[in-house]
Amino acid sequence: MDFLVIALGLVVLIGSAILLIRGASAIALRLGVSEMVVGLTIVAFGTSMPELVVSTSASLDGHPDLAISNVLGSNIVNVLGILGIAALIRTLPVGSATVLSEIPFSLTAALLVGFLANAALFSDHTALEISRTDGIILLFFFALFMGYVYVVAKTDSTRSSSPGGQPPSPGRGLLRAVVFVVLGLIGLFAGGALVVESAVEIATRMGVSEALIGLTIVGVGTSLPELSASAVAAYRGNTDMAVGNVIGSNIFNLLWILGCSSLITELPFNVLSNYDLAMVVFATALVLVAIAAGRTACIHRLHGVLFLAVYAGYLIYVINRG
Repeated sequence: MDFLVIALGLVVLIGSAILLIRGASAIALRLGVSEMVVGLTIVAFGTSMPELVVSTSASLDGHPDLAISNVLGSNIVNVLGILGIAALIRTLPVGSATVLSEIPFSLTAALLVGFLANAALFSDHTALEISRTDGIILLFFFALFMGYVYVVAKTDSTRSSSPGGQPPSPGRGLLRAVVFVVLGLIGLFAGGALVVESAVEIATRMGVSEALIGLTIVGVGTSLPELSASAVAAYRGNTDMAVGNVIGSNIFNLLWILGCSSLITELPFNVLSNYDLAMVVFATALVLVAIAAGRTACIHRLHGVLFLAVYAGYLIYVINRG
């Protein structure tokens, strides 16, 4: 029954995220915001909303391991699982801005989280944690990223405005769009509560750690919006957005979601989570190596097979550890 409830919660989360994206996009377009800005901000934020709701809910309920592992697990799934699947669908050319700016920024964000979480090693404190001060630092770097997005939106009119390659429709009525946003927000919080409660119950009944549930079931489930967005983008040939959606979502997860969660309550950091954080860094660096190793800036199908194999090996390790 707990597995059915968590599945229901994930369905509610994903459906609510879709409603929120549609409604917010329609409102933004009616207010004269460019479609490109909508795609790089609202859509990226919308696909990260399940992770945000689950992590903040877990933080409020006193389950820091679940809050942190959800973010780390989602990021690992995004890079190795989703990019791997997207590359199997179609070879993914990667734009120079993504290679030179977005992927390195994502890598820097992971390293920053690792430094802040382990900062106690360099002080008199004995417990590792992501403190409220750390949360402010993470949100500051998130603001820098949003400034970068704004500059890109102003200067690069060739980037797609939605993950599927189709711009959001501006024809929806404003009232309908507002209803979509309200229903989306209500559904996100309801779905998040179901997922957190069920994940904790499953961990308790099975005698495993909350981190294991967060890194596997919850991490994969909250990444389904990114999976659908990148898979559809790859199928339709909008390959730059397929990669950008994953990298952008990872930056949102590390800086925005962990920043918000740690502001709500300081998050004790399990030393074992360093291995998962190291996998986030390794996976992101692997993407850069795969791109640099080829004659052209592309993620090929062979790279996709490699990514999925690495992810399978990581899952085996996590399950054995958990």
